[in-house]
Amino acid sequence: MSSNNHLFLIDGSGYIFRAYYALPPLYRKSDGLPTGAVNGFCNMLYKLIEDTNRDVNPSHFAVIFDSARKTFRNDIYSDYKANRSEAPEDLIPQFQIIKDSVKAFGIQSIELPGFEADDIIATYARLAREQDWKVSVVSSDKDLMQIVSNDVLLVDTMKNKIIGPSEVNEKFGVSPDRVIDVQALAGDSSDNVPGAPGIGVKTAAILINEFGNLEDLLENCGQIKQNKRRETIQNNKEQILISKKLVTLKDDVDDIPKVNELLKKEINFQKLVPFLVDLELNKLVDRIKKKNPSIDIKDTKSDLKKIEVNKKVPIEKIEHEHIQNENTKYHTILDLTELSKIVDKIFNVGFFIFDVETDSLNIQDANLVGISICFDVQNSFYIPIGHKEQTKQLTINEIKKELSPLFSSESIKKVGHNIKYDIAILKKYKIGVISIDDTMLMSLVCDAGMHRHNMDDLAKIHLNRDTIKFKDVVGSGKAQVTFDYVDIDNATNYAAEDAEITFKLYQILKRRMLHEKNGSVYFDIEKPLIECILNMENNGIKVDIQYLQELSLLFMDRIKNVEKKIYKFVGREFNIGSPKQLSEVLFDELKLIPPKKTKTGDRSTGIEVLEDLAYEKNKIAEYIIDWRQMSKLRSTYTEALQGHIAETTGRIHTSYAMASTSTGRLASSDPNLQNIPIRTEEGRSIRRAFIANKGNKILSADYSQIELRVLAHMAEVSQLKDAFNNNEDIHQMTASEIFGIKMNDVSTDLRRQAKAVNFGIIYGISAYGLAKQLGISNFEASDFIKKYFHKFKGIREFMENTKEVCRENGYVETLCGRKCFFPRIKDKNFALRSFQERAAINAPIQGTAADIIKFAMIKIHKMLLSKNDCQMLLQVHDELIFEINEKKVDEYNKKIIKHMETALEPMIKLSIPLIVDSHYGNNWNEAH
Repeated sequence: MSSNNHLFLIDGSGYIFRAYYALPPLYRKSDGLPTGAVNGFCNMLYKLIEDTNRDVNPSHFAVIFDSARKTFRNDIYSDYKANRSEAPEDLIPQFQIIKDSVKAFGIQSIELPGFEADDIIATYARLAREQDWKVSVVSSDKDLMQIVSNDVLLVDTMKNKIIGPSEVNEKFGVSPDRVIDVQALAGDSSDNVPGAPGIGVKTAAILINEFGNLEDLLENCGQIKQNKRRETIQNNKEQILISKKLVTLKDDVDDIPKVNELLKKEINFQKLVPFLVDLELNKLVDRIKKKNPSIDIKDTKSDLKKIEVNKKVPIEKIEHEHIQNENTKYHTILDLTELSKIVDKIFNVGFFIFDVETDSLNIQDANLVGISICFDVQNSFYIPIGHKEQTKQLTINEIKKELSPLFSSESIKKVGHNIKYDIAILKKYKIGVISIDDTMLMSLVCDAGMHRHNMDDLAKIHLNRDTIKFKDVVGSGKAQVTFDYVDIDNATNYAAEDAEITFKLYQILKRRMLHEKNGSVYFDIEKPLIECILNMENNGIKVDIQYLQELSLLFMDRIKNVEKKIYKFVGREFNIGSPKQLSEVLFDELKLIPPKKTKTGDRSTGIEVLEDLAYEKNKIAEYIIDWRQMSKLRSTYTEALQGHIAETTGRIHTSYAMASTSTGRLASSDPNLQNIPIRTEEGRSIRRAFIANKGNKILSADYSQIELRVLAHMAEVSQLKDAFNNNEDIHQMTASEIFGIKMNDVSTDLRRQAKAVNFGIIYGISAYGLAKQLGISNFEASDFIKKYFHKFKGIREFMENTKEVCRENGYVETLCGRKCFFPRIKDKNFALRSFQERAAINAPIQGTAADIIKFAMIKIHKMLLSKNDCQMLLQVHDELIFEINEKKVDEYNKKIIKHMETALEPMIKLSIPLIVDSHYGNNWNEAH
């Protein structure tokens, strides 16, 4: 007899990210706490409850969350989800609040360490199904499609779509019970599930349908007709089986509430509404009260308004609302006469917003497709240039003739959002741009650490606008086109809106920046740096591709040599990359004692376990670590870097993000050249691939211990300042002070310990972290840190004072006045509060160091403006890389060092000297 029970399960973690990205930050509490994701999540949850009560009236209800990134799958395959990026800074503080909100709605919130939400959902689905319940899972996650049946359906609330067996078959080409087999073969790049190289979902489905299941396929793969396909399966059997373990959801998770305990309750508005009021989610409160007029809660304020982004300095409310609500008309410019009239008007106005549209985000490959312009709040214009299917449009020569005088005029202000990209594109067409402003950088100096600074988010935060998304006009997946194939009407709506939004952001952010006295950071550091970074990115750095190829082969040889050592040590060959086989070798055959087990009871072979075994002088563990490191160096660097070499220049042109960190540090990407390894010989050999042109040298100029020097100055630590002023070995001095011994008596080991604390203290190192790093006991590490703070009381006072200032103001400042916000510094959640405290202590130090090298870059760039015998190529945190004519190296070396060591002068006089170490050679490694 069928039960009337109906279980609704919400994939809470998926819901969070949908809320965050689909509904960018709209609200911010008056104390600065970002609540955009909380707002989106709560609205989505309330709507779901209303809809299900009306349509299906489920008997049981629960929200399931991931507890942490590391699960039992990481013990099966250490690189599982290794390529996943960290959660955005402004989302991290909202995770716990969202979980609390579920409880406020009166719904069960469930998570379990070591397991993903999908495993718990799969377990509940099985338990409910065994009792003849219906199950609805609110998610569109493809990994959950393996549990779909006639009684277990997925509900995609965003697309208002039900996913049953037929929809699964449509997506995967197999029934739900064979989804696991297809996923095991195809792998999943987003979760780093390896699968079989070159086998996609369609091919996997064909193979599974032909052979029945994965096991039969692997057993009979010799019957596959296609040679390449057959060899791929034969050579990757172990990897495919590991992949199946990774994608298979556990449906027998213990230690979770019983399914009968997930009984759905009515919302207790007496509890929910005050919770939402405290978060200042006033629109949702009004929505709830409108539907439930009987609610009468004394502390619910009916007149609460949306909190503006920053309450410390009021924005003129009437003018702000005028900017928000003013309607803007969009126009397509196809006629030269029309464009000439616009140019005349801009010369009278004195400024305009512009944004370029291209067919690629890669500057080296991108072609100009169109330009949008806005110079008043009523009208925004789009000028198509390179649309493939538009016959009537202006040519690039016509555009250059009309717009070049505007872009090159000192008296006309040009404003963009991430204007660095737009300038670089126009430069390719010999259109120079001067006299600029950048709304992205204005947002950075106003709200670093509060939220992201992309246009879509800022439009939502400041203007309450949902913008047209890029994927809405170009499509996604296989249907995606480049912008030059977008029809003119859609292109105009998208591009003209970008210019309009930037115009309105400019009105708000410029006023805020000046009122909140952030102008010096913007005008003295961020804006002048744009031209400097543009020049660096355009210069690129030359790469010896033949050497990279040879190095890749060499690494492969070394990998094979290490494999031979491993096989010889073990006495047989096996798959070193297989955790199962490696576990059997280490713990069954070699009888090593497993220091750690996985959640499933298996013996872990993760890096921590191998390092512990290597520390105990087990040679086999050292070999395996070497094998893994060498394999990663080859795949991540010697192979991947070859694909980033521009055909036109033979150089790698990295891109620097100027607004991606709260402390002002630059971030390199496509490729990231700030993470090229240097500590091992193999890592240093990669830097040898970065070379100078014939007749030139590569010069590296690196600040010596800059963050420690900044700390000594800011914390006014006399011992550290004396050591730096006397050019003493700072780590030797620290060991001498702490252990009460003479400098000459400090051993190498004591100096090493002192060095670890000196650098670790800046990042809030714990006793546990120090113990692990130095290979000492937690007690010894704790005692060492206590002695450190006792001897250097100024550092402890600085740290405590910094936290107190941050609690009071919500932000800390660098020596140069850059504000770094930490909205959760007073959070009730200990983990979140501690994280914010550590970050707040580090921010003025790291931020000041970032400001110093930025000032140095600006000064050096000005020195090199008219030079062609010296080019600045890269910035790697505290290091600058140059390519210099070999006859001028010594001359430029002196000038560069002088500019770097006096970067803050005459604005700020430090109480300690800044020291720069420099070296040069034929390649980057020789310059170290």
